[in-house]
Amino acid sequence: MSDETIIRFEQVTKRYDHDPPVLKAVSFEIKRGRFYTLLGPSGCGKTTILRLIAGFMEPSEGNIYFNGKVINRVPAEKRQVNTVFQDYALFPHLNVFENVAFGLRIKKLSKERIVEKVTEALRFVNLAGYERREITEMSGGQRQRVAIARAIVNEPEIILLDEPLSALDLKLRTEMQHELRELQRRLGITFIFVTHDQEEALAMSDEIFVLDQGIIQQSGSPTDIYDEPINRFVADFIGESNIVPGRMLRDYLVEFAGRPFECVDKGLRPDEAIEIVIRPEDLEMVAPDQGKLQMTVDSQLFRGVHYEITGHDDAGNRWLVHSTKKATVGSRTGLDFDPEAIHVMRFGESEEEFDRRLEGYSDAGADRA
Repeated sequence: MSDETIIRFEQVTKRYDHDPPVLKAVSFEIKRGRFYTLLGPSGCGKTTILRLIAGFMEPSEGNIYFNGKVINRVPAEKRQVNTVFQDYALFPHLNVFENVAFGLRIKKLSKERIVEKVTEALRFVNLAGYERREITEMSGGQRQRVAIARAIVNEPEIILLDEPLSALDLKLRTEMQHELRELQRRLGITFIFVTHDQEEALAMSDEIFVLDQGIIQQSGSPTDIYDEPINRFVADFIGESNIVPGRMLRDYLVEFAGRPFECVDKGLRPDEAIEIVIRPEDLEMVAPDQGKLQMTVDSQLFRGVHYEITGHDDAGNRWLVHSTKKATVGSRTGLDFDPEAIHVMRFGESEEEFDRRLEGYSDAGADRA
């Protein structure tokens, strides 16, 4: 993968008339040849970012750079970007070949070159031999492949995908996740994918931007986002989490549920109020006298590969455990976990706010020195 920046947002804000902004001074970079996902709930700003990159709208403030040049007012048709929409936007009165060839004919390529490029694009998406098939005769997965072939046939530098898997059933959706990821690797071009599905984002991405209320709450690899959520929103939105109040005692030592515990986090102020995150799969049920915590079991559900067990500790904290062991409702069990399983979060900060706070501590320390 390349370290070359292809897209850069610099303090980009987007608002409509006098409404509150849907994007709030967002800054980030997109590197060439990687698979990015914009992840967040409805209305968080992810589709707005996609439309700004595509050229379907202009920013209210800030600049968007493409290969180092400002493109705020460059029209969509002059950008090296193609979009695969949620409904695929295929022409039902045209067959597969004609749909894929549509943009090439507008560019007035020769008939021979059009045939060559359409044939190659269809081969890339495993639709060789489907050239004369009517769109109305295609399955949902096949229609998606046609839409992708139409996007790649123009040889764009970026492909934007606006929730293209949302209309597919679960089995086909999973298959298409693998196909899209493999296609991006083979093409070697930048994919920017929009979804509200956390598992989809974790499975497909090189890097994820988690958005909420027009702000990038956190960005990083799927492992970073899952294992090191920066605030409650990210921890709650990405997978399932146990989030309990706590206090930082000193580097590598926290307090929650009325007891101190060793952890692997440092750099926070002594006695600072924090939140503790422990994923349910990182909790092990043991004998009550062998656990770091004790819990009374409140419920149990079988989820196929594990039991989903809920309970409460003596301090009133609620706990969710994923275990291969059965539990008995009303019984007492111990909970064991490693120091690495404890993740420390500050209250309610986005990644940008967290960085600004660290800079403030650093500046203050330099002044004292």
